Amino acid sequence: MPTKKPTGTKKNTQEKAQYNLKKLEEENTQLHQEIMDKNDKYLRTLADFQNYQKRMEKELQAQKEEIKKKYLLELLDLTELLKKAYEDSDPKSGLKLLLENLDKFLEKEGITYIDCKGKPFNYQLHNAISTIEQSECVDGTILDEIKKGYLVGEKLLRPAHVIVAKKKP
Repeated sequence: MPTKKPTGTKKNTQEKAQYNLKKLEEENTQLHQEIMDKNDKYLRTLADFQNYQKRMEKELQAQKEEIKKKYLLELLDLTELLKKAYEDSDPKSGLKLLLENLDKFLEKEGITYIDCKGKPFNYQLHNAISTIEQSECVDGTILDEIKKGYLVGEKLLRPAHVIVAKKKP
């Protein structure tokens, strides 16, 4: 004869299942709330970043405008000097004044001339336009400068265009 299960065990199993279900529902609710909180935090961070991006773009644009204004004002001063030199009875003195002002402006901006005539060719600073064969020279020496080269601080602004010596065989 089969043995009967003691009464109450089925009830205990159902109670345990209901208890576990309730516990899982509470955990699910808690996890759902955590996800919602993290999503809210993410959206706020994203909005902050987008606002930061817009603010940086505005600041960059303002800086560009300020730099443009600075150089345009310098250019206006030089234009006026050029007009005065043109109207002057002795334009050479006016042009001299204009060149002095241009040199001061370049110096103020940290722009320096690359001295290259008679020096060895350096591909980082010079652009060789042509070579001239000579019997009495050091190979790779710069003979002539066609277009001046300039540095801004330590960085190359424009390479010098030069003619380089090549020793005749």
